[in-house]
Amino acid sequence: MSAPNASERKACWAARDELWRCLDDNNDQAAACDRFQKDMDANCPMQWVRYFAKRRDFLKYKAEMETQGFTPADGPKVSS
Repeated sequence: MSAPNASERKACWAARDELWRCLDDNNDQAAACDRFQKDMDANCPMQWVRYFAKRRDFLKYKAEMETQGFTPADGPKVSS
């Protein structure tokens, strides 16, 4: 598969932005944003679709860590 040209990239990014906006507006209810997901699937290479999904999860996790902080787990107990 060849790399997307400039207009194809813009269409892909626009589809991604619409999907992410819909997910933000609908508390990540994927069913409410199905048409936007289909649009992104149609306009973006599948590798990009997977990357964007991971990227969104990471950005949400990062924002959560920045606002709520990090609490380390107790971890396994080590006997001396």
